[in-house]
Amino acid sequence: MSLETYFLYVIMPILGVAALLVVYRFFKGPNIVDRVVALDLSITIGVAAIAAYCIVTQQFSFLDDAMILALIAFLSTVAFSYYLTKKVKK
Repeated sequence: MSLETYFLYVIMPILGVAALLVVYRFFKGPNIVDRVVALDLSITIGVAAIAAYCIVTQQFSFLDDAMILALIAFLSTVAFSYYLTKKVKK
């Protein structure tokens, strides 16, 4: 089994199922924290899909976009946690 076949038949379906479960959690989430975690995880799954695509196609120019998405996800999670700490103190 080659690396491309492994990515296409094993990794991508796993990422697809994970994305569907995250979308379910995003819409079903009982509170805002669950939705923010689901959004952060969906961005992480997107970064993993971009990385898998780059490995399969040997086109590594999209990794810059993946790094930017990961940075945005990290900063948004930090901003949300800062918002929660300020909300609790009041």
